[in-house]
Amino acid sequence: MTTASDVTTETIDTDAGPARVTWHAARSGPRLVLAVSHGAGGGIEARDLVALAGTLPAHGVTVALVEQPWRVAGKKVAPAPRTLDTGWRGVWPALTAPGLPVISGGRSAGARVACRTARELGARAVLALSFPLHPPGRPEKSRADELLGAGVPTLVVQGGNDPFGRPEEFPEGPYELVEIPHGDHGFAVPKRAGVTEQETMARLTDAVVRWTGSLE
Repeated sequence: MTTASDVTTETIDTDAGPARVTWHAARSGPRLVLAVSHGAGGGIEARDLVALAGTLPAHGVTVALVEQPWRVAGKKVAPAPRTLDTGWRGVWPALTAPGLPVISGGRSAGARVACRTARELGARAVLALSFPLHPPGRPEKSRADELLGAGVPTLVVQGGNDPFGRPEEFPEGPYELVEIPHGDHGFAVPKRAGVTEQETMARLTDAVVRWTGSLE
């Protein structure tokens, strides 16, 4: 385990291989843990995950950034969904160790994992960032059943121009959806939109701060 200020990193053995958790501790009065994993094409350096880790600890939420075993092993391609779920289950006991309610979250493929396992693991809620409702250009290949089956309070944060599912494509259901205008699957916005990345990330983190406050 390594520690730097209020950031702690630990490696956890799972049935899918070693995973890694980087903890960003709440600065005072911790009340929730937000555990978020990356997508199939990137790691915890994603702009939205970095923004959440930098913002939520000031609001009583400890953020745990989870790296799936395939990323820790240096592989370029994510394994099958079943293996991703196995890695997430293996990390869960460490996420609950602080004794606080845990929000299960992730971006893209990580959001699917969070939805699929939330009820089973006893998650307090789900945060789905850039939920991949369908493969680009293949709306008939819907994954809405995973989102609708989460079984716990769920917040979806979706880019307005996400090719994996624009906000208007999502079905009605027992979840809240916040749109990030002009955002793509990684919440990048084009220069012509006249919105900075800082403003975009502030919109995202403000929504999550408000939502986590409603979970008490």
